[in-house]
Amino acid sequence: MSYQKRTALATLAAAVSGSVVLMAAPAAHATVVDVNYECKTPIGPKSAVSPIDIKSVKSGSGYRLTMSFQKGVSSSPVELGKGAMNPSALIKLGGVGEGTVTVSGPSNAAAVPANTPIKITDLTGMYTPKKSGKVTFTAGVLTIKALGTTTTCTPTNNPEPSLELDVTGAGGTTQTTPTGGGELPKTGPLDSAVALGTLGGTVLLSGAAGVLWLTRRGRRTAS
Repeated sequence: MSYQKRTALATLAAAVSGSVVLMAAPAAHATVVDVNYECKTPIGPKSAVSPIDIKSVKSGSGYRLTMSFQKGVSSSPVELGKGAMNPSALIKLGGVGEGTVTVSGPSNAAAVPANTPIKITDLTGMYTPKKSGKVTFTAGVLTIKALGTTTTCTPTNNPEPSLELDVTGAGGTTQTTPTGGGELPKTGPLDSAVALGTLGGTVLLSGAAGVLWLTRRGRRTAS
């Protein structure tokens, strides 16, 4: 077979393999949802609507969640200096997911003027599934701590989920698990195959060193 034909066949095989992997990847559906927050503040009740976006990134055996607020949901009667505000929130789980996930973010990087909508920084947290199946993620209670006070904002419009994700729980199988044998499962940023490959290389080097040492020792004995 000519070199050109071998190259063409290899390219086609790689393309087909890549298509299979893409089709088998876990499905995720995200959307921006308007959340109507009713806030209990130190100066009385406040209300505001903010579009909420929740995204996920696979991280080891879990998922790193990022909750984003596109509008401010509260304000302060006095200026909040740099680093004075600390936000956190709950993300409610549905489907095969149970309970909530706590997400938090850094304090405000710049001062917030008085009576100005407070822009919430992106909030992040980790979710590790216990069951396999479809999980929904919905905005829950938002908490803002500033200047020794606590403001609690609760969704009142029964918002729809901002994210829907197919997950694999502990001991489950993923849609991306290869059907053929001989490949080790991936367990994190450095998968088992790489780890064992490195270990095998170490053993191999040690074996070569042992043979070399025995060879030299044999020559000395003979001399």
